[in-house]
Amino acid sequence: MATIARQIAAWALILAWGLGLSCTARAADSLVHAKDFQADARTAAKRQVPVLVVFTTPHCPYCERVKHDYLIPMHKDPAYRKRVIIREVTIGTTDPLTDFDGTSTTEGAFAAAHKVFMVPTVQVFDTQGNGVGDPIVGLLIPDYYFGYLENAIDAGVSKVRGK
Repeated sequence: MATIARQIAAWALILAWGLGLSCTARAADSLVHAKDFQADARTAAKRQVPVLVVFTTPHCPYCERVKHDYLIPMHKDPAYRKRVIIREVTIGTTDPLTDFDGTSTTEGAFAAAHKVFMVPTVQVFDTQGNGVGDPIVGLLIPDYYFGYLENAIDAGVSKVRGK
């Protein structure tokens, strides 16, 4: 009887471990939603990297393509984690958000304050919350989109590191 109980316990642990892995895999297939840019800015300052924000809306096929083809792979890549912090903001929502200066706002108000009305829009910010360069609005030319993101990240890294 003790042997059966141990086998059941072992299978339960294996199952729990497997379920934990699948949840982790699903979490890695998305971006981190912005909640506290002030905390993100502190982390960015320590790491000397900019903060890249992608502004999206639900059910936007271009937003999904930008996230899944470009930003999620960057977010998963350890080399990019050393170069940029990536966050997502959903425009038009009233979800609470802490701005770079510590003030309470909403995702929609943050987007409006940065004049974001079209999606997807990607904007790179320095550690003080200042936009670096021009935002990337729309999907533009997919063949060159990765290059646009690279240039924006490079500009942010240069500004943050004072180069």
